[in-house]
Amino acid sequence: MPRLRRVRRENLHVGAQPIFQMLFGDRDPIDEPGTPTGTPGDWWSTFALVPDVFDHAVGGFALYRSSRRLLDPALREIGQTRVGWCVGSQFVYSQHRKVCRTVGVSEEKINAIDAWETSECFSGVERAVLAYTDALSIQHGRVPDGVFSSLQAHLSDEEILELTYIVCTYAMHGVMSRALRLEYDADPPALVEQPGDEESLSDEHTRREFRHALHLVDGEAKGEGEGKQA
Repeated sequence: MPRLRRVRRENLHVGAQPIFQMLFGDRDPIDEPGTPTGTPGDWWSTFALVPDVFDHAVGGFALYRSSRRLLDPALREIGQTRVGWCVGSQFVYSQHRKVCRTVGVSEEKINAIDAWETSECFSGVERAVLAYTDALSIQHGRVPDGVFSSLQAHLSDEEILELTYIVCTYAMHGVMSRALRLEYDADPPALVEQPGDEESLSDEHTRREFRHALHLVDGEAKGEGEGKQA
């Protein structure tokens, strides 16, 4: 469940109304969730809490898809999918795997994005984009000179700026989605403690039980030795 309050259809600001109509028809996604891509749709009703934040985010979607962009859409989507993986957002990762198909990225490449370093299916420019995406997200912008030089060998300065902006924007979206538990990131992180007795993991318990086990093994070994001598 989302961690924040959501906005009902009748309370939407003017800018959100056509977006909701496009995605949900006449439904209120709070009562009847679901979008054409299969997501619950709670990102939209949560972001609508702050109208200018909603409008800014929607403007960003329009910006990266604009015909004015110089960056190849396939490179863009490879970067967006990879950054979803890097920040652990099921929402960003899943959605942009889908978009990859619409811009001509092969299924082989889509499935290899998770472990691109060991794959031979990517071109030089695609590998440069993936390495740069990792440096932006995993290394928080600490980009080695070699990675940046490889990127510059393939892309113009304008294309690199577009790629940087888009990848960083989607790192933000992925992190926010996880923090607020939206869409496919609604479940708590997978790394959670499972029920069990912690006493058996204590230093004292481990030392005591190991001494006991050692005593038993040593006793058995002595018994076997005495049996052989007899």
